[in-house]
Amino acid sequence: MAITRDDVLKALSAVTVDAGGTTLPASGRLSQVVVDPTNRVMFSILIDPSEAERFEPVRRKAEGTVLAMAGVSGVFASLTSERGPNQPAPPTQAAAPQPPQPGRPAPPRTGPALPGVRHIVAVASGKGGVGKSTTACNLALALSAQGLKVGLLDADIYGPSVPKLFGLSGKPKVIEERLLAPMDGYGIKVMSIGFLIEPETAMIWRGPMVQSAITQMLREVAWGELDILVVDMPPGTGDAQLTMAQATPLSGAVIVSTPQDLALIDARRGVTMFRKVSVPILGVIENMATFICPNCGHASHIFGHGGAREEAARLDVPFLGEVPLDMTIRETSDSGRPVVAVDPDGPHAKVYRGIAAQLWANLTGGPAPRAAPRIVIE
Repeated sequence: MAITRDDVLKALSAVTVDAGGTTLPASGRLSQVVVDPTNRVMFSILIDPSEAERFEPVRRKAEGTVLAMAGVSGVFASLTSERGPNQPAPPTQAAAPQPPQPGRPAPPRTGPALPGVRHIVAVASGKGGVGKSTTACNLALALSAQGLKVGLLDADIYGPSVPKLFGLSGKPKVIEERLLAPMDGYGIKVMSIGFLIEPETAMIWRGPMVQSAITQMLREVAWGELDILVVDMPPGTGDAQLTMAQATPLSGAVIVSTPQDLALIDARRGVTMFRKVSVPILGVIENMATFICPNCGHASHIFGHGGAREEAARLDVPFLGEVPLDMTIRETSDSGRPVVAVDPDGPHAKVYRGIAAQLWANLTGGPAPRAAPRIVIE
């Protein structure tokens, strides 16, 4: 049974937003309603940030109303204060927040914390193709190897790579109402939009839908007690990054770049964006730094060398380390067997563990607790 936008609007006409009985579709607060080919419905409710608590019951009622429709397979419903260019500001009694003055950083984002999660760290890049997802995956595993409780959220909505990197498939289990259980990947908790869609599905979503999906994966997943949640961000400086900064207090961001000038230009933009939303930069990682020929041992700097280190110094942010361009990392990633997990004592795992230790020290000011020794029975 195909669900149409008009069907959804008709159902939402039963949801009111105020004591006067104004319906949600008539309130001017409803974003474009999107129905995908699998009958999942996506929409956002436009609010002023000061109205979030008052409108959360409205969001839940709207979500439940649409989910109860025959044929609907799922609902992404969110509250957002980001409006489109032709969308008026929502009516509100509160004074509108003043924009930051030129030359001054934006005020800190203070979204509600995730229960049980001590730190949330975004792994980002200014452009695609620099190995951000591979880095995020191995960095999360390296943090886990230090005895930390770690989760990994794949927020790269348009190109989710984490299921492939971990060799995971299938749908997450629903443990209560709409709360999803994260998948397990080599001992860390993993969630990705890739678990909820078919591998070939193109995510043709506008900004509000991206915001809604990220918010739900953050808040409707049973993360439990975590020392750190690593978030693999989509490349660039758009909706996903702003949503993360607004939806929850990020502890900091890590920027991944190759050494070449073209990538560094975009990495610079990433640093600038996070600074504008008052998210600390925990460090820069130089990926694909050096290629060692497996036959002759000659070192080649295919993408240059040292560019990210120099850029970090210029921007006055920490440099966390460099990862080589190596076939082993590529092969293990493609096979769903991350190098830190399958070769924990190898040279590449050592590089990632060093970066993870530096990251944790920058985040907390101290070393991570030591991992329990492994007991091997022969």
